[in-house]
Amino acid sequence: MYAIFKDGGRQYRAEKGATLELDQQGPKEGEKVEFTEVVLVHDGKKATVGAPTVKGAKVLGEVVKNFRGDKIRVFKFRKREGYHRTRGHRSELTLVKVTDIVTG
Repeated sequence: MYAIFKDGGRQYRAEKGATLELDQQGPKEGEKVEFTEVVLVHDGKKATVGAPTVKGAKVLGEVVKNFRGDKIRVFKFRKREGYHRTRGHRSELTLVKVTDIVTG
């Protein structure tokens, strides 16, 4: 069984027991999280697609840890002008372990 849910403008595929890297969530480590914007639930035989969401369905999980992702370097330049800029960025991420998928 798996479900596809929306969080932070992105869609994630969740299976029971899987760990997902999401954009930073509010809860601290060890706290429970609940995602109610479930777009699709597939139970192995039949897929239920929401319009826009599946009623009563939710994905339950537990925050494993909050951390920062790998550093991304952005380098831009213009040839023959001596112009170059380097910027870096690290995303704040949350590791969530999916504990259960509740169907509607």
